[in-house]
Amino acid sequence: MKKILIIILVAFVIIQFFPIDKTNVPVNPGMDFLKIKNTTPEVAKLINGSCYDCHSDETKYPWYSNIAPASWWLKNHINEGRKHLNFSIFATYEPQRQIHKMEECVEMLEKHEMPLESYYLGHQDAKLTDAQRKDLIKYFKKEIEETKFKMN
Repeated sequence: MKKILIIILVAFVIIQFFPIDKTNVPVNPGMDFLKIKNTTPEVAKLINGSCYDCHSDETKYPWYSNIAPASWWLKNHINEGRKHLNFSIFATYEPQRQIHKMEECVEMLEKHEMPLESYYLGHQDAKLTDAQRKDLIKYFKKEIEETKFKMN
């Protein structure tokens, strides 16, 4: 048993030598969702607090991002989030794709699938009340209609 514990400890120490890259890409404010959509400060605070760590290039890495293997899981989660939706480059999306991404935001909010439950572990302030969810859904639906109107 002692040998197994030593092996686990040594392995844990060794994996600490493989840190994640925590570099955020420089953000161009002219490409950012919150800027191009002229989002109100109240709604911007909700989106920023509940979405931007995984869905933008403005990730604020928590303390546990320094400890492998949790850091690896976190980095993978962030990479996947950015791949699906990156608010920092939203202006580069074609209007039809913007609409689709906002429709997905509505769907995820309605189903309570976003933010992820696992995100709340380190970010209690990211929890959305039912009223906040309704406000965000209303906001995204309004932006969908405005984007559709601009396309015509």
